[in-house]
Amino acid sequence: MTKRKIRRKASRQPQGQAQRKAQRKTQRKPQRNTQRKAVQRKPDPGAQRSLPLGGRIDRYVLAHFAQSYLTAMLLMTGLFMVIDMASNLADYLEPWTDGTSVPASVLLRFYILTLPYLFLQVAPFVTLIAGMFTVAKMLKAREVTAVLSAGVSARRMLLPLFFSGMVLAVGMFLMREAVGQGVAREREVLLDVLSKQRFEEQYSDLAVIEETGSPVFLERFYPRPLDGGPPRVEGLTAILLTDTRYGTATYIRIDADEATWTGEGWDLVGGVRAIIDQSSQEHLHEDEPITYLDGYEFTPELALTYKRAQAAPLELSFSEVQELMARDPDDMSYQTLWHYHLTFPLANVILLLIGIPLMFNYERGRSTDRIALGGLLCVFYYSADFVFRTLG
Repeated sequence: MTKRKIRRKASRQPQGQAQRKAQRKTQRKPQRNTQRKAVQRKPDPGAQRSLPLGGRIDRYVLAHFAQSYLTAMLLMTGLFMVIDMASNLADYLEPWTDGTSVPASVLLRFYILTLPYLFLQVAPFVTLIAGMFTVAKMLKAREVTAVLSAGVSARRMLLPLFFSGMVLAVGMFLMREAVGQGVAREREVLLDVLSKQRFEEQYSDLAVIEETGSPVFLERFYPRPLDGGPPRVEGLTAILLTDTRYGTATYIRIDADEATWTGEGWDLVGGVRAIIDQSSQEHLHEDEPITYLDGYEFTPELALTYKRAQAAPLELSFSEVQELMARDPDDMSYQTLWHYHLTFPLANVILLLIGIPLMFNYERGRSTDRIALGGLLCVFYYSADFVFRTLG
């Protein structure tokens, strides 16, 4: 076809039709170019994406974990509360010798103050169950598959859970200190009222190691007498080892019928000091009457700490355990408690590292089995901790 015929044919076509053909050609070219670019920018399936901390995925995982943690905390703390009430409530409600019974306000206040202690016993297990519930929800909704398909590793996706475990471990340690310095004293008073069925707080047969390492024995200790007076002791015996005198080892022994706290020391009633031969137990000097306990530094608070260590050592705070270790470094039980207060909060992270991988089984209907296995892991850890802590 000659050029003259082509021009003649183009002149016969309507002008609008020619413009539409030109537009179609120009629209097809960019589409082909963008398709080529899209093919060139296609990500590598084996590559892993790095996500900024605190992004949408992190907030999403944290929100699921917070909901699961609240639910697990209520369930496990409530379960332990029911077990405690089933074991002790009947004894607390028994009629007193005068025919009265414990006031309901005392019982209610005691169990409210007991809640932090119950939570501290189960806190690492709550963290594990909450983490496993979180992963189970994401697996059920196929969200884990979507995140992994986007190039995000499982470790990066679960980083908020392990970070939460570390935060909870620190919070658990601080909470134990706050409870030990805060509500422990009031709860101790209420427990004495419920168990002994009396309103005057009294503790018998206490042994206290004062700052020099000398033992002080308290036959009956009244931290808060009913008459509103200062703390007092009935039947006090203090022993202070001394250097060699008169060619033999001796010790000083102080006995008193009663001791009253003055705010700075102890006033004695019927106090007697004697220097005794350690081997023959003979008095080397005539007994000397005294009215003040000199040479011994211990307070009513220290006596209460030793009482708590004797009755419920796990309720001691870390600072109290350190003080007891400094006074009696040869007692292995205090060293065991010291390590326990440091390592038990770390179980929030350790149990997550062990239990979360158990959830990555993509078969349907298996999440419940994995959560049950996590519960068995909690039982095993609790049992092993109890056995090894008892053995020292």
